[in-house]
Amino acid sequence: MQLWVGLGNPGPQYAMHRHNVGFMVLDAIAEVHDFTPPKKQFQGWTQEGRIGSHKLILLKPATFMNESGRSIRAAMDFYKLTPADVTVFHDELDLAPFKVKVKTGGGTAGHNGLRSTDQHLGPDFRRVRLGIGHPGHKDRVTGYVLGNYAKAEIEDLSDMLGAIAAEASWLAEGNDARFMSDVATRLQRD
Repeated sequence: MQLWVGLGNPGPQYAMHRHNVGFMVLDAIAEVHDFTPPKKQFQGWTQEGRIGSHKLILLKPATFMNESGRSIRAAMDFYKLTPADVTVFHDELDLAPFKVKVKTGGGTAGHNGLRSTDQHLGPDFRRVRLGIGHPGHKDRVTGYVLGNYAKAEIEDLSDMLGAIAAEASWLAEGNDARFMSDVATRLQRD
């Protein structure tokens, strides 16, 4: 069993924030792969399903970003999982908008959701980094990250979410390179 976690903040006022792209990805995966309806548990919302032969639990922590690790740890302990079974989807300032990269381990780059996850799990979980780009100056980061996607970005956002959901089987298989390659191919523009 694998635990796939989307980082975000609960509540409709945050729904379209760049910081909530992790939640958006889980919603797309759940819809495309016909997961169960959300249920409240582990201080968040979970959905269960299969991608290929792999059983997955999707988790959206409802603890707010800064406490995401508590929710993730509770789910891990319940299912007796290790950090190697956990994949966290999160926004990434240091990647161009709508680029998708996967890595295991690493630092938190000032991301409060990753910092909390790291505190509760250690660094050895898989991360799916979802590029949001950088606003250009560190003083503008908070407003940018906690701002809604612009209308002009919605089509690209939708394409990225669709590509990730369509290629999720590679992620479930543990073939991160093929997942990244196939998502990038789907997102290439003419």
